[in-house]
Amino acid sequence: MIAFSKNKIKYIRSLELKKVRKEDKVFIAEGTKLVNELLQVFECETLVATKSWYQSHPSAKAIEMIVATDEELSKASLLKTPQHVLAVFKQPEYKIDSSIINSQLCIALDNIQDPGNLGTIIRIADWFGIENIFCSIDTVDVYNPKVVQATMGAIGRVKVQYTSLTDLISEHGNNVSIYGTFLDGENIYSHELDNHGLIVMGNEGNGVSDEVRALVNKKLYIPNYPTSRDTSESLNVAIATAIVCAEFRRQASLK
Repeated sequence: MIAFSKNKIKYIRSLELKKVRKEDKVFIAEGTKLVNELLQVFECETLVATKSWYQSHPSAKAIEMIVATDEELSKASLLKTPQHVLAVFKQPEYKIDSSIINSQLCIALDNIQDPGNLGTIIRIADWFGIENIFCSIDTVDVYNPKVVQATMGAIGRVKVQYTSLTDLISEHGNNVSIYGTFLDGENIYSHELDNHGLIVMGNEGNGVSDEVRALVNKKLYIPNYPTSRDTSESLNVAIATAIVCAEFRRQASLK
């Protein structure tokens, strides 16, 4: 094990920038639970922890292992409350295979901007056994530290890939169900849902883009209760995703 240099601290801090993460193809994760989970899935380039943390986790492995004091970790951490361990992982490389929407339920995210929302949606997908998320190119970076932390480890089980959603959907025409939530859609609780297909969720402020909306062939609506009552204009996109996924899985369990 080696000491924690000022240059290494500076480098880890720089991983807050998408440009650096993209160039080096790495991302940072902090905290015992998250780091332990991701050590089982991704290759760890650098592991930084206190001496006591290493003693309590003797099986932890990384290409580079650094012992640091709490003060040094505090200088390197991107969290308001620094943890006893942080790690730099190599970004996985996934090959986009749009054909899986013919046999699995997948999620497509159209220009999601809030890191917390993306991280929560990945966690929701993991909970409901959805293993693939396709993001539009302008969706927030999945390796943004705030996104990674919000996934609570789900990023290790859910593949998140970036592509043109219009191209992805157009490949299938009307041969597969493309779902989206809209005010003019059918009540999700009275509509029969497939066990496979693509669930499209849109931008926090503008919803699904016009280009993608035109390709959605099954429009759904999450009704408020009671329907005659004045209520909020819309639901948070992560909450809406949870409701939609729950109804898909509820119906699947009854078939």
